[in-house]
Amino acid sequence: MGKIKLEGMTFFAYHGVSDEEQQIGNRYTVNVTITTDFLAAAKVDSIVDTIDYEKIYIIVNQIIQENTRLLESLAFRIAEKLKATFDQAEKVLVSVSKHNPPIKGNCDLATVELEM
Repeated sequence: MGKIKLEGMTFFAYHGVSDEEQQIGNRYTVNVTITTDFLAAAKVDSIVDTIDYEKIYIIVNQIIQENTRLLESLAFRIAEKLKATFDQAEKVLVSVSKHNPPIKGNCDLATVELEM
C-alpha cells in the first residue's frame, strides 16, 4: 500500500452556517490522502494503474463550488465522491480548513478531517 497526497489545494468558495458567510465567501484549503496499491504503476511507470492527481483536483474543485453550511458536510461530499470514483482507493482522508473563521477570537483556521 502507498499513499497519494494532494496538499494545500486552496480555493475561494461560499460555505458557512450564516447567510452572510454564504454571500461573502472565504478561502479554504483542502488536503486529500488516498491509500491505494500503486505498486503495478510504479513498476511499469504508467498512470493506467494508479490514481491521476489531476482527476482528484478536478473532483475537489467541483465539489467545493457547491455551497454547504458545514465543513463536515463538505469533507464528506469530497471523500464520498473520491471513494466512488476511484475503485482502487482503500482509504480516503480529507481535511478542509476555513481561513479566519468568524468566531469571537483569533483563529487562523477551522479544520475538519474525515476518513472513509
